[in-house]
Amino acid sequence: MSSSCLLAALRAVEFVGMPEARIPLAQAVIYISQAPKSNACITAIDAATEDIKNEQTMEVPDHLKDSHYKGAEKLGHGKGYKYPHDYGGYAEQDYLPKKKKYYKP
Repeated sequence: MSSSCLLAALRAVEFVGMPEARIPLAQAVIYISQAPKSNACITAIDAATEDIKNEQTMEVPDHLKDSHYKGAEKLGHGKGYKYPHDYGGYAEQDYLPKKKKYYKP
């Protein structure tokens, strides 16, 4: 079962209704309960939240700042930005002035 099957279970509830939809719902619940799980996302969120509470916030680098308004170019906003999807989903560039790593798979 994949995410499309989970969506199909949801649609079964919407279109077929109960009690017939209980079968695909049960299959979706079993699939989700048996899927591998990780707490890496919540650990990353918690670590970032702690940094926000306990450290001085960092300024966003100019190349990451919005460049879609009049005057942004004069400020250097967006200059040198690498669109990650043009680089296979990740572009090597500075995202924070101080190196941080929150997500640890």
